[in-house]
Amino acid sequence: MNREEVFAVVRAALAGALELPEEEIGEDSRFKEDLEADSLDLVELLLEMESEYGFKVNDEEAAEILTVGDAVDLILRKTAA
Repeated sequence: MNREEVFAVVRAALAGALELPEEEIGEDSRFKEDLEADSLDLVELLLEMESEYGFKVNDEEAAEILTVGDAVDLILRKTAA
């Protein structure tokens, strides 16, 4: 799976969860500041991605996710391992 495909899945999941148009979500979008997502929203996204791609994210890794691009990077690292 390439970066564009992972980003599309993450963006669609966020758009649905946060009730935002997909066009408003970019890789540089910050979860809290730009998307007004709280920590629960991020946890729900990570749980969905863990289920979708079959990996686990620890608390330290989750704390490093500030932007949508950070989430995409993490998914790509986890699925490549």
